[in-house]
Amino acid sequence: MSLFRLDASIRTHGSASREIADIVEEEWLATRPGDQVERRHVGVDALPATAWAAAVTAGTTPTHERTAEQRDAVALAVSLVDELLAADAILFAVPLYNYGVSQHFKAYVDLVSTDPRVTGQPFLAGKPVVLVTVRGGAYGAGTPREGWDHSTPYLRRIIADCWGADLTVVEREFTLVGVNPALDAFTDQAARLHVEARRAAQEAGRALGALPVAG
Repeated sequence: MSLFRLDASIRTHGSASREIADIVEEEWLATRPGDQVERRHVGVDALPATAWAAAVTAGTTPTHERTAEQRDAVALAVSLVDELLAADAILFAVPLYNYGVSQHFKAYVDLVSTDPRVTGQPFLAGKPVVLVTVRGGAYGAGTPREGWDHSTPYLRRIIADCWGADLTVVEREFTLVGVNPALDAFTDQAARLHVEARRAAQEAGRALGALPVAG
């Protein structure tokens, strides 16, 4: 089996989302040693900012009239979709940035959506996907910023509802505790949430690795 992993963190060191996603991957590999892991890191190796527009306009341009930029954008979109279709399971690691979805992952979603093979289709129907998402603060019910997380609901809508994936979400909050002094009062709570997120990641990775090989 193959696992496709995509990271959207802009950090190359100390990434909270990557730490939790690493646990999922480790559990997958512990169950399936030697299995293939394909990777894409859109937070560091960002997709071209103009690719989406070029792919969209290419859709209404006769093939022989497309510019080089349009052809490249269409080819990139096809390769992104091929990665998802080829994988037996998928792992997305997408942090919350400025109360919204990572611009790098949004660009990824937009570009994937231009491929006519999958446009408007639940093309990941039934495929197991683990989404790891992390937030610097706390946004749950009863917190001062309840409802300020505009990323996780979007991610659920796209991955599960639009793409049809069998989605498991692993979340960690208060990742800025220990970084932002204003959050020092929440040190114990943050430590507990960290332990819970690591445990949830282990469970998600084991469940992913225990899936039967597709026929």
